[in-house]
Parts: sequence; C-alpha cells; structure tokens
Amino acid sequence: MEIIENKRRLRQDTDTLNIRDLWYQCSSHWYWFVISLVFFMGVAMIYILRTPPTYTRTAALQIKDDSKSNQGGSSSIADSFADFGLFQSSTNVNNELIAFKSPALMAEVVKRLQLEMNYYLPGAFHKEIAYGNNLPVNVVLHNFPENANASFTLEIAENGTCTLSDITKNGNSISETVKCQLARPVASPLGSLTVEPTPNYKHGKSYKLHVNRTSAYDALMAYNGRLNVALSDDKASVINLTFNDYSTQRAEDIINTLIQVYNENWLKDKNQIAVSTSMFINERLGVIERELGDVDNDISSFKSQQLVPDVQAVGDMYMSQSSDANVKITALNNQLHMTRYVRSYMVKDGNRSQLLPVNSGIDNSSIESQIEEYNRQLLQRNSLVGNSSSQNPLVADMDQSLANMRRSIINSIDNQIVTLTTQIKSLQQTEQTATARLAENPAQAKYLLSVGRQQKVKEQLYLYLLQKREENELSQAFTAYNTRIITPPTGSMAPTAPVRSNIFLISFVLGLLVPLITFFMMVLANNTVRGRNDLKNLTIPFLGEIPLWGKTKKSLFGKKSKKSESHSMVVREDSRDVINEAFRVLRTNLEFLTGDKQQASSVFAVTSFNPASGKTFLSMNMAMSLAIKHKRVLVIDGDMRHASASGYVGSPSRGLSNYLGGGVDRWQGLTVECKDNQFLHVLPVGTIPPNPTELLFSPRLNQLFNEAREQYDYIFIDCPPAEIVADTQILDKYADRTIMVVRTGLFKRNMLTNLQEFYTEKKLKDLTLILNGTEQRGAYGYGYAYSYAQPAK
Repeated sequence: MEIIENKRRLRQDTDTLNIRDLWYQCSSHWYWFVISLVFFMGVAMIYILRTPPTYTRTAALQIKDDSKSNQGGSSSIADSFADFGLFQSSTNVNNELIAFKSPALMAEVVKRLQLEMNYYLPGAFHKEIAYGNNLPVNVVLHNFPENANASFTLEIAENGTCTLSDITKNGNSISETVKCQLARPVASPLGSLTVEPTPNYKHGKSYKLHVNRTSAYDALMAYNGRLNVALSDDKASVINLTFNDYSTQRAEDIINTLIQVYNENWLKDKNQIAVSTSMFINERLGVIERELGDVDNDISSFKSQQLVPDVQAVGDMYMSQSSDANVKITALNNQLHMTRYVRSYMVKDGNRSQLLPVNSGIDNSSIESQIEEYNRQLLQRNSLVGNSSSQNPLVADMDQSLANMRRSIINSIDNQIVTLTTQIKSLQQTEQTATARLAENPAQAKYLLSVGRQQKVKEQLYLYLLQKREENELSQAFTAYNTRIITPPTGSMAPTAPVRSNIFLISFVLGLLVPLITFFMMVLANNTVRGRNDLKNLTIPFLGEIPLWGKTKKSLFGKKSKKSESHSMVVREDSRDVINEAFRVLRTNLEFLTGDKQQASSVFAVTSFNPASGKTFLSMNMAMSLAIKHKRVLVIDGDMRHASASGYVGSPSRGLSNYLGGGVDRWQGLTVECKDNQFLHVLPVGTIPPNPTELLFSPRLNQLFNEAREQYDYIFIDCPPAEIVADTQILDKYADRTIMVVRTGLFKRNMLTNLQEFYTEKKLKDLTLILNGTEQRGAYGYGYAYSYAQPAK
C-alpha cells in the first residue's frame, strides 16, 4: 500500500503547478515585464494620438401635454376654447422617442446642414475635422448623384487658385487634376462643382483640405447611429438628446436642427385636421349662402305679387300652440340636414382618404367621438405611409381598421337620421293639428310660414358655420410647439473617447498579463524535474545536489545554456566557491553512507536514465573531492561506447577494452594518474570495441575489481545510462552502491515512478540519488550562498 501511495503522490506532483515556481520564473525574468509594459503602453499612446477625439453634446427637451392646464401660455388659450372640442391632444412621450429616432428627421437634418460633405485638415497624428468656424471653403457638387461617393484633396493657393487631386468616385481612382478659381464653377470628373469661400476664409493664406462626399443614405445612417434618445426619468416627460461627434459645433448644430425639424413636422401634423375642417366649412358656407339668397328672393317676390300683409297677428291665438313645434322642427331639420350631408360626404369614394369634418352640428356625442377617433387613426396611417409605403403590413391592418370604423360611423349616422326623421314626423303631426285650426287663414299665410321657416333654418346654419370657421382659424393661430427646451446642447470640452485612463489601464493589465501567461504556459509545459522539491515523495536515499556550473547565457524566454561540462575538473583543494562546497557536502554524505571501511574499498556505479546527465562530470569531481583528502581513488571508464571519462586523461589508445580483450596482461599499467592529484587514477577505455557488452562478460573484469579493491580506497565506475544498454546491469554486480544522477531540466517527472520502481524492486544495488544542475536560487533549488571560516579539507 505504501508503494501505491508513493506512486499516486508522484503522479500528482507531476500534474501540479507550483505557484512558487511561477513566481520564481516571473521574478527572475522581470525585464520581460518591463519590456511588455513599455510596448503596450507605447501602443496605447500611439492609439490615443492616432485616434480623433470624440465629444458629447446633450440637450434636455420637455414634451408638453396640452390637455393639462399648467403647461404654459398656449395651453391657457386652449382651455378657453375647450368647449368647442378643437384643442384636444394626448401626447405619448414614448411615441416621441421613436419619432426623434426616425430616419426621416435625420435625413432632413443631413440635407439642411449638408452633412454628406466632410472636410478634414492635415494634423500631426490624425486628420482634424473642419466644420463651422475652422472651415474656410464649401465645395458644391452640382447634380452629383445622391447615392454616389467621392473624395479628393483640395489645395488653395494664396492667390485663390484651387487644385483638386487624388480624385476618387465610388472607389475608382481618377488620375486627372482639376484647377479652378474660388466662387467659379468648373467642370470636373465629378461633374460641375464650385469652391465657395466661407466667412472664415482669409485672403492671402493657403489651405489644404481632404474632402469626402458620402451618399445620402450612408450619411443618414452614420449620424443617426451617433444619436441617442432616452427619457431622463421614468416619471418625467423630459427627453435627453445625446450626440457624439468629432466636432462640438457640428454636434450642437445637429441637435438644434433635429429639434427644429421635429417641431415643424409636429405642427404640420397638428394643423392637418384644422385645414381639412376649414375646407369643409368654406364649401358649405358657399352652398348655404346661395340657398339663403334664393329663399329671400322667393319671399320678396311673393309679397310683391300677392300683396300679402303681416298675418302674424291673425294667427297669434293658434300659432302659440305650434311655435314650440316649429322651434323643435327647425333644430331637428338642421341636425338632419347636417347629418345627411356628413353621410353623403363619407360615402363618396373620393373622400375615403380625407379627414372627416368635426363639430359638424350633429347633436350626438357618440358620433362626434367616433369621427375624432377615425381622424386620429387616419393621420397615423398617413404618417406611417409617408415613412414607409402603402405595402407595409401595418398600413394594411390600419386600412382594414379604418374601413370598419367608417362603416360603423355610417351605421350610427343612419340610425341618427331615422331617429331625427321620426322626431320630425311626430312634431309635424302636432304642427299640422295646430295649423288645421288656421284653416280660415289665407293660403298665402301658410306659404309665407313655410318659406320663412326655411329662411330661419338657412340663417341659423349659416351663422353656425361662420362661428365654427372662426374657431377653426383660432385653433390654427394658437397651435404651439409641444416641446420646450430645458437645457440647450451642452457638454464638456474634454473628449469622451478615447478614454485615456481606461486605455492606459487596459494596456497596463495586458503588459502584465502577456508575460505572466507566457511564463505560466512555460511552467505548465515544463514536465522535467525542476529541483529538490520534485523528489520529496521518493523514498530513495538522497546523496546531494550539485548546482549549475560555468558561465550562464540567457536565451530568449529566459532559458539558460551552460558551458559544456566535458573534461571539467572543478573541485580544487583551496577553493571555497559554490560548486566546491556542494561537492564537499556530497563527499560528506558519501562517507556517511560507506562508513569506516578499513578492510576493503567502496565501489560506486554512477549511472543515469538520460544521456548528458553529467555522470562523468560527477564521477571525476567526486573522485577528486576524495583524492584531496589523500584517499586513493580509481575512476573506471565503464562507458566503452563514448569513453567520456577517458577524455579527462587524454583518451589513451590502450585501456579497459584492451585488458578485457586479452591484449594486455596487467590492467595496472593502463591506469593514468590525474595531473591535478596523485591520489586520483583513471582507467580509460582505450580502443573503442565493437562488442562492449561481450567484453564485460570476460572473467578478467572480476579479477580487475578484486585487485582494485586491495589497492584503492574508493572506486567509481562511470556507467552508460541504465536500461539503454545492458552494460550498466553487468557492471552493477561489482559495485557496492549505485548512484543515480538526475539532471534538472532533462529528467521527465513522469519517469520518477520508474525510478522509484528501480529502488523498490532492487534492480540496482543500494540505489542513491544525486540531483545535478539545480538553480542556485529558486522555488525548487537550494541556496549555496554560504561560506566557512576555513576551507574544508
């Protein structure tokens, strides 16, 4: 169970990211953070300098409700005429929000301000917008297509000569150059054009402008997209108009013009009902005036011809009974006449798209309210057709609704006519009864009464229509805008975009994140042993660790390359540097493992899993650390394929392979004394054999170790990597202990489980570990920055 738990912990360590290692990578490569910050902050500065500043202007606009008496002076006048029903309004603020965003309004603004023409002045980092006070000239393109695009560079000399160059039309470049004079039309590839000076133009000064003419639709969409319309408060009827633009003056002009166009359109829609009513009243006045004249002529002619006296006194007794009936019949006939006229007006096909007359004299509030609702729906329908087309599904739905309403109104009028007719007949019967009692009166009196009744009807109707015409004219005269500007277009002179603080903050964060993520990925991708901490879950005895040695050269992304360790003898008797102290610690641990053996020498087989782990370097320097204590040490170069240890003594031509092959009788004559210390001897490989594994099975190898144990205190066998060739297992039989070299940055962490199996399954004798190539400082390394008062011997 303990073995399984160790394997589990080893696998977990292999997959775990250590924060300390990431911190060490970041802190040791701090200069990459500085470079990244400088780069991103520089990019941010260039972006800010190259981006034109955007300014914001905001206006507050109140939408007035005329139905409330506290909305201002015009509303108080409307209250005076409220009984006539001509000043009825109900303003919906949400509808006005949509109206302000209507493309039709912005199209009119673009047309009035000529916003399809854009002018730019050269700038240090970006082109500056030229508009209003800093615009010296206007370019007028005569008969230029609305949906076409064009651009050109305009240069104005001190004498007023203009030069057009770099001309493009609809994306096609035109190489022709055009010259002209100010205020004089000239033919060009863009058609006839005129460069007109503005009041800001200064004679004797040269100018250079870049002119860009966009299509009307593109200009409309561009400017409409910069407009934001919103309620300032859910409980208030105040609308905030916000516009973003490169020019503060242009933004203010656009908002002011937008409000002006909105007010004009609203007033036009508001007066449309009054105009239709005025036309209806004038038409009826003309007809009634002619009919009234005919009645007057009939009475005058009849009295002249028949010499009819005043018969009123004759019928006073009986006329009192019919007087009431006459008054009611007159009123009912008036209503019946107007009701029939309204019906005839509605059934005419030519009047189906026309507004119905209001306040026409029909004494029926239900019919009047239906007519008012019909007119309001018809206005909305016509407005929707104006903004879209008659094919719009909403228009079709509204047409169907209007047709239904029209039929309903006609039915109501028919019912009213029937009612009035019934009432008139009833009154006429009463009148006939009273008139019958005047049978003795002459027929002339009856005729005069009839004609006089018609005259009264015409007169009352004529006076009624005159009154309504005056009321209608007053309604047009006193119709005011339904908006009130609370705050004119204002705003800060500081640009709202680009926001420098946000851009610098983002750049600062990116400057830190990019190298941090890079180092994070590097640490995450590093699956090799990084230091002593990666070996903490191994149960193999740990002999010591050796730091990196030699001159360090940093490469890109902070990777380090060390000077080659081949043939390097770093241990010195009088040296107290880091590498010597590390080998002294290793020597102490090695002596502790071997104990006090006076009767026989200790044999160590030095191997590794990976080539280039530093086996030979460690073997030679461990041997030297023992030799400076006057211990007799022999290093046997057991790697007969590479002969790395032989290179420390010049790679003689004769050595171990010659002895094992029988070419030499005594191996003692093949050893080479190290020039730095007489107690250190090296047995080289000699001739590289073609069959090194077969040579190691020679009986002479056993004889060599038996004799060497008697002559030396310590014997180190520099073996090939384990499990790559069989040489290490053969040589390990003659060793007392095996030293496994683990090189940081080379040995894979997922191989630690295999290394643990070597120990637990005793594949190698008394396995111990040496960690080679550790960083001198770091999360996984060990600090060697220490010294002793006296150098260790």
